[in-house]
Amino acid sequence: MAQLSQVWKRLITYVKGSHIKANQTQNNSRELLYLDRLQQSLEEWAKLDSESSFKISDRQLHKQIYELMGNCALKPYIVEAVTPKLIASEQFCPVLLFQRLETFYQRWCQGEFIDAAPTDNLPQQKMLQLQAQNIAIGLRQVDINTGLNVLILLLELHRYAQQQDHLKEKIIFYPSGQRHTNNFFTSQLLRVINYSDAIEIGNFSNVVGEFLKEGNFSGAYLGDANLTGANFSGANLNGANLGDANLTGANFSGANLNGANLGDANLSSVNLSGASLRSIDLSSANLSGANFSGADLCRADLDSADLNSANFSGADLSHANLTGANLKDAKLSSSHLSHAILFSANLSDANLNGANLNYADLCRADLSGANLNHATLKGANLSDTILFGTNLKSTILIAADLSYAKLNGAKLHGANLQGAILLGADLSGVELGGVILNEADLSGVILNQADLSGADISNAILFGTDLSYANLSGANLSGSNLSGAILNGANLSHTNLSHTILAGVDLSNANLEKMTWSNYLEWGGVRGLDKAVNVPEALKQQLGLR
Repeated sequence: MAQLSQVWKRLITYVKGSHIKANQTQNNSRELLYLDRLQQSLEEWAKLDSESSFKISDRQLHKQIYELMGNCALKPYIVEAVTPKLIASEQFCPVLLFQRLETFYQRWCQGEFIDAAPTDNLPQQKMLQLQAQNIAIGLRQVDINTGLNVLILLLELHRYAQQQDHLKEKIIFYPSGQRHTNNFFTSQLLRVINYSDAIEIGNFSNVVGEFLKEGNFSGAYLGDANLTGANFSGANLNGANLGDANLTGANFSGANLNGANLGDANLSSVNLSGASLRSIDLSSANLSGANFSGADLCRADLDSADLNSANFSGADLSHANLTGANLKDAKLSSSHLSHAILFSANLSDANLNGANLNYADLCRADLSGANLNHATLKGANLSDTILFGTNLKSTILIAADLSYAKLNGAKLHGANLQGAILLGADLSGVELGGVILNEADLSGVILNQADLSGADISNAILFGTDLSYANLSGANLSGSNLSGAILNGANLSHTNLSHTILAGVDLSNANLEKMTWSNYLEWGGVRGLDKAVNVPEALKQQLGLR
């Protein structure tokens, strides 16, 4: 019985497999027939008679379009298969075909065919024909299938023509209509999207989304549109309005979005690599996980945008407004952020390795845990900024304003802070080995236990600076003003104190081993010298100390 059961199972599997193969063969045959019919129709629709009139009248054309395209939506592989065959054909007349299909599209957009009387209603006639074949389909579905299929063909003709010098001026398709001086935005495509989505949410994007690449949508109004996963790569969206639109996972790589409005739009996980986004409005948009690598965002408005984990590697964000933006975990390595406004932005754990932040405004921004290794922040405003545990190794901070910045645990080894302002900043426990601080203003800064070994702090202002127990071995403090500074317990071995001002300095328990000083150095008012350790013999003799 067990053997009989196994034989029976194998027989069922064989029959099912044979049935599937038969269906596949049948489907392939139908597709081949459809491809031939589609190519033939596209050639016939553009043919002229001896009197330069179209062989197929407008009425016949419209009927044939519904006959051929009302059943279902064109698939990418169908279009990919028929396009090269059509282009290679001697019967292919792209300009005339485009003109006829565009006229049909404009009339379809106005609802002319679906609103016609029953005797002239082409979508209704096609619906009844399909229903007679036991194919369940509604009137709107037939009309939408037909219109979207014609739109796909027009988009493909436009894309092909723009690659041909002799056609690019003759075939220019504006899916949303061409904007004029008195009509800045066009909404035709938005109406098409909403009409298509009336039968199923996302229908337009599913059917046409892959064919939008390299299309011309300049000035189109697409606010609140559902364009999830749409492919706009290389498209022209200059000045388009996509505010509040759902563009999750869309592809805008290499697209032109200059001056476009995408405020409050959902752009999570979108691809904007290499796109031109100059002066774009992305305020309050959801751009989490977006790819901006190599994009041009000069003067873009990203106020309060969610850019969590976004990739800006090599992007140009100069003069961009990122006030209050969330850039946590963002990848900004080698990006250009000069003159950018990052006031109160969240850049925690962001990667800014090698980024250009010259003259950027980072006031009150959160850069805790961020990587700014080898970044350039010349003249940047970092006042009251959170820099807990931030990697600032070999960073250029010349003339930067770090007043009251919170730098606890930051790594500043080898950083250049020449002429920087660190008034009131907390640098306690900060790694500052080899840092350049000459001409910097360190008044009132807390540097207790800081590692400043080998640092250049020449000609700096250190009024009342707390350097207690700091490691200043081998540091250069020549020409600096240390009035009222606290240096008790500090390691000043091999330190250069030539021409420094030491009025009111506390050197209690400081290590002065092999320290260098100038003969004219004023020691009057210096406190704690009697408690200092390893005081050089020459200094003892100069000051009359035992």
